[in-house]
Amino acid sequence: MKIQEIREIIKLIDQSTLDEFLYESEGTKIKLKKNDKGSVSSTGFALESSVVAEQPIVVEEKQAQVSEAPKENVEKKVEEVAAETSLHKITSPMVGTFYQSSSPEADAYVQVGTKVSSDSIVCIVEAMKLFNEIEAEVNGEVVEILVKDGQLVEYGQPLFLVKEV
Repeated sequence: MKIQEIREIIKLIDQSTLDEFLYESEGTKIKLKKNDKGSVSSTGFALESSVVAEQPIVVEEKQAQVSEAPKENVEKKVEEVAAETSLHKITSPMVGTFYQSSSPEADAYVQVGTKVSSDSIVCIVEAMKLFNEIEAEVNGEVVEILVKDGQLVEYGQPLFLVKEV
């Protein structure tokens, strides 16, 4: 199991009403528990693997509580800019990984200044090995790209600002 998949599982459990989650597959065991505040407990996260060793290898990941203030500040700034200039925000419909093109060798779907129509594909959001094409939803011109290629995005996170025509 890849770290990316584990991170996505952690996010899904954190957003759900589940208090405890246990996953076992091919010698790998993941056990997640939420603390009283509703977020995934850093002490409840452990990976156990017995692929090579006779005894399970236990890796405990200690995570500091990360403040959401920087993310909130960015979102407030995006909201202010969009409100001031009446720009349309194209948001992520799901949690996943943002890609600007269909493959690493291909050109980006859009760049700043690209004219788009409502059915133009602007990016791909990959979630659980499924590549979802995201459409512009409006006719206009891309003014700003708010995320970087390969960045993890949240549900509802603004990806692009488009000046409607």
